[in-house]
Amino acid sequence: MVDVFKWPRQTDLKDHQLFGENYFGTEAPCVMFEKKPVVDPAGNVVEGLYTAWVTLNNPTQYNSYTTEMVKGVIAGMQRGSADRSVVAIIFTAVGDKAFCTGGNTKEYAEYYSLNPSEYMAYMDLFNAMVDSILMAKKPVICRVNGMRVAGGQEIGLACDLAISSDLAIFGQAGPKHGSAPVGGSGDFLPEFLTMEQAMWNCISCEMWSAYKMERLGLISKALPVLKVDGKFVRNPLVVTDKYVDDGAIVYGEYVTGEAAAKAKEIVAKAETDFSLVDKEVNRIVWTFTNLFPNCLMMSIDAIRQKKRFFWDTNKNFFRHWLGANMQTEAYLGFNAFNTKKLTGRDVIDFVKYRQLLAEGKPFDQELVDAVLGPRKE
Repeated sequence: MVDVFKWPRQTDLKDHQLFGENYFGTEAPCVMFEKKPVVDPAGNVVEGLYTAWVTLNNPTQYNSYTTEMVKGVIAGMQRGSADRSVVAIIFTAVGDKAFCTGGNTKEYAEYYSLNPSEYMAYMDLFNAMVDSILMAKKPVICRVNGMRVAGGQEIGLACDLAISSDLAIFGQAGPKHGSAPVGGSGDFLPEFLTMEQAMWNCISCEMWSAYKMERLGLISKALPVLKVDGKFVRNPLVVTDKYVDDGAIVYGEYVTGEAAAKAKEIVAKAETDFSLVDKEVNRIVWTFTNLFPNCLMMSIDAIRQKKRFFWDTNKNFFRHWLGANMQTEAYLGFNAFNTKKLTGRDVIDFVKYRQLLAEGKPFDQELVDAVLGPRKE
C-alpha cells in the first residue's frame, strides 16, 4: 500500500490575496481594514483567531461611499475571505450617526450625472461590491452603527446577519432622489418582509426604526446604545413597550408630539456606548468559532443562494437602466440634493415636474430650471 501522506509536499503557505494595502486608509473618505482578536464569553483573547473589520470612513457625509471606497469594500471582503485566521467579517462604519447612506451624492451629481457610460462603469464596481459580500468565504455581520439608507440598506441586506444600534433607521431614498432600489433592495427585501411591506418600504422612502425592523425580521437584533446616568436606556424616540393599541401594533413606531420633543432632549444629552452591540457581535462570532468552518460556510451559502438568485438575475441589465436614468431623473434628483444649500430644498418640485410632463414638455434646461427652483438670495 502506498502511504500518500509521506509523498513530498510543499510546506510554504500560498498567498491568496488579490489586493494590496493601497485600497485601505485611515483618513476620510476611505475604507479601513483591521483584524481584531476573537474573544471567548469571559472576554479572554483567543490566540491566533480574528475578526476582520471592514469599516466605512466618511462620517461627515454619513458614510456614503465614493468610487474609491467601493473598491475598498471589495478589497476588504476579499482580504477577510482569504485570511486563514479570520473567523468572520464585521462590516460597519465610523461614528454613531450612520452606517451608510448609499453612493456619494456630490460625486453622483458633479461627475456621474449626464455621464451614463461612466456611471455604468461605476455600477460594475457597485455590483462587484455586493458580489464580494454575497460571495465572501467567511460569515459577514453588518454592525449597524446608525442610519442604513438607500445603497447603504442594499449593501447591508447583502450581509448574512445584522446587529443594530437602536438609534438606527432603515429605508430607501431612490424614488425621492432620482433613482430606484435596484442595487439589491428590490431583490432582497421580499425575502425578509411581506411583499406589500417590501413594496411600501421601497417606494415610500419612509424611514423605519431598528425596533420595527427587528419586529418584522429584517435584522437579528436592535440593542440600546444610549446611556443616561451610567445606565442603558432604549431609544426614547420609538415605542418600545410591546402592546397593542386599538388593534394596531405600535411597537417600533416613532413617538409624536410632546413625547417626541422630550425624547430628542434625552438623546441630545445622553452618552453613546456601543458595548452591548459589540458584545452581541462577539457572541455570534464565538458561536461561529465553535462550528466546523466548512460546514458553516456550506450552510451560509445555501441560504445566500436565495438572495443571489434574484440578484444575479437582475444586476447586469439594471446597470443599463441606471446609466440611462443619469440623463434625466437622476440628474434632477442628485443635483437637487447637492445644491440644497443654494436652493433651500433637497428635492425637486414634484408637482411642477409632473405638470410639465403632462404638457409634453421636453427634458431641457427650461424644465430643469423650473423644477430645481431658484437659488436663495
